[in-house]
Amino acid sequence: MLDTERQYFEQHREELLQQFPGKFLVIKGQQVRGAFDTITDALTLGSRDFGTSSFLVRRTDQQPETISVPALTLGILSANTSHTIRW
Repeated sequence: MLDTERQYFEQHREELLQQFPGKFLVIKGQQVRGAFDTITDALTLGSRDFGTSSFLVRRTDQQPETISVPALTLGILSANTSHTIRW
């Protein structure tokens, strides 16, 4: 999930940083859909335009963090997808 968007961001990182310094980008597919000063504004646009469909929000001047949850990887815990998140 979001492999296309992550790959696009990584391949165009320097170009995006020059074009949108310090901005939060909303990326869908291989296209920047918007650049915003705050993550709240970026998430608002993404939620409005894409609903429950996935989209990527990244800040141009921030290195992405890799998060590892060994309990999920090893199958000790599982994510419960039956809960609905309401805003």
